[in-house]
Amino acid sequence: MNPFTTLRRHLSPAQINFYFSIICFFSPPVLGSLVSIAFNAGGVWSVMLLAAKRRRFNIDRPMLTLTMAIYAYCATMVLASIVNGTLAADLRLFLPLITFLLFPISYSTWSITEKTTLARIAILASAAACFGALAIAIVQYHWLGTRAEGGAGNAIVFATVTCLAVMLCLAGALSGIETRWKLLVLAATAGTVAIVYSGSRMIWVAVPITGIVVLLINRRRFAGASVARFLAIGLVAAVVIAAIGSRVILDRADFLVSDWDALNANGDHSTALGLRVAMWEIGVHAFREMPIFGHGISASRALMKQALQDQFGVQQTLSHFHNGFLTALVQAGLLGALALASIFIVAAWNAARTLRFSADPLERFGATVILVAVITYLIAGMTGMLIGHDILDATLMVFLVSGTYLASGRTVTPIGKSAPAMSPHASPQP
Repeated sequence: MNPFTTLRRHLSPAQINFYFSIICFFSPPVLGSLVSIAFNAGGVWSVMLLAAKRRRFNIDRPMLTLTMAIYAYCATMVLASIVNGTLAADLRLFLPLITFLLFPISYSTWSITEKTTLARIAILASAAACFGALAIAIVQYHWLGTRAEGGAGNAIVFATVTCLAVMLCLAGALSGIETRWKLLVLAATAGTVAIVYSGSRMIWVAVPITGIVVLLINRRRFAGASVARFLAIGLVAAVVIAAIGSRVILDRADFLVSDWDALNANGDHSTALGLRVAMWEIGVHAFREMPIFGHGISASRALMKQALQDQFGVQQTLSHFHNGFLTALVQAGLLGALALASIFIVAAWNAARTLRFSADPLERFGATVILVAVITYLIAGMTGMLIGHDILDATLMVFLVSGTYLASGRTVTPIGKSAPAMSPHASPQP
């Protein structure tokens, strides 16, 4: 029997969403690609439910504008291949775009979940993910002698998704949605230590920046008497993190200085920093050659591999240029880069609008979820991947779907059940 059919017979739609949401928020740091499998499988199953009229399509204005931006990006990637005559070669490389195309489908299914329930799941599952991330990081760093990669198998990806989990813990503690703030502060500290163990320097930058944004969003909740206590807690957490991670921090700083010296003194492009500089030079030149539509996905990868070998004597096969927007520029030209930027601009605009006009804790938490994702991805994407990795793509969609729904969506019920209509800025009672 089909496992989805068995699941549907034993669980209600709300219960299925409950467990699905736990998987989506817990698995990125700990279980890696499970979030991609779950999100995509859930999206395909939702398509079947919508086709069978067992779910209703939920269209809100913020969701619609974000969908248009996401679909525009997917269209530019296909258009670039058509213009360059590489459509056949790129077909298999379009498969990751399915994750983005499922955005409105998953939104419609996820919005049958009560907002309070979804927010608490996101917070508590993220807390569990932070503790799991630290446990794995300790094993990988101290016992295996490697940078912490979590369940992702990639240190940068692991650090990125763990940063998101840390910020949800912090937002949950400050928003008042979850009363166990001490547990959340402890979880955020554990997650931050795991990020330190990853050695991902750009995420070390992202953590304080996103943390400050979360603090600013929730500044109204601070009474004068609580500021001193909060600062004390933050100071203690910072001291603990610095003490535990001092060796990692110093080692990574030494590597950066060493790479810089090797690049400047000897023109060595075989180091992590040197390789990035080489890829950026190749990418800028490739963009100038095809500025409007780009080279297409497969041609861009072949171009980079050949240029690294010919110009820098480095033999590497890489799928991206270690800068998200430069990758988009080379693959799909200005059209692709602008379409990619529009996803983050529209998402941030939706969040900012909610924060400006709404005082509802759930809606403000949803806006925080969006901004945390936008800021973290943009910072990480400056020297790494912005999108194009299954875990990063699925996690981004999880945060944009849930954040948009919580911030400005309306709750609907499955077909066959009735519920009063809700305004875009109304939240259900717990």
